[in-house]
Amino acid sequence: MTKLTFGALMILTVTAAAPAAMAQDVAAGKSSFNKCLACHAIGEGAKNKVGPELNGLNGRKSGSAPDYSYTDANKNSGITWDEATFKEYIKDPKAKIPGTKMAFAGIKNENEINNLWSYVSQFDKDGKIKQ
Repeated sequence: MTKLTFGALMILTVTAAAPAAMAQDVAAGKSSFNKCLACHAIGEGAKNKVGPELNGLNGRKSGSAPDYSYTDANKNSGITWDEATFKEYIKDPKAKIPGTKMAFAGIKNENEINNLWSYVSQFDKDGKIKQ
């Protein structure tokens, strides 16, 4: 009986901790996004800067943010942004899209990349956090 009770308590603890862990990932991703802020904006009221605004990135076709002047490489890449594509791209943007004007060396740390995706992907196309 003691093993059953312990097992049940472990399941409850893990289930209760999952949202907190996700929040930590998003918070860490927000901190990591500071590397992107010089060129990109995200959230309500985000505007294009040196780079395009990143609202609604998940599912968006590369080269399609309104009123942003993309390179032909981005417009013609055939990429639709999703988690796997973003994670590959952010490691080395110029390798993923040769000819991009994105002058960023990339992020190599997998944990940081995962946290950054958690942060960026939470925003819908209007810059509101998805529920």
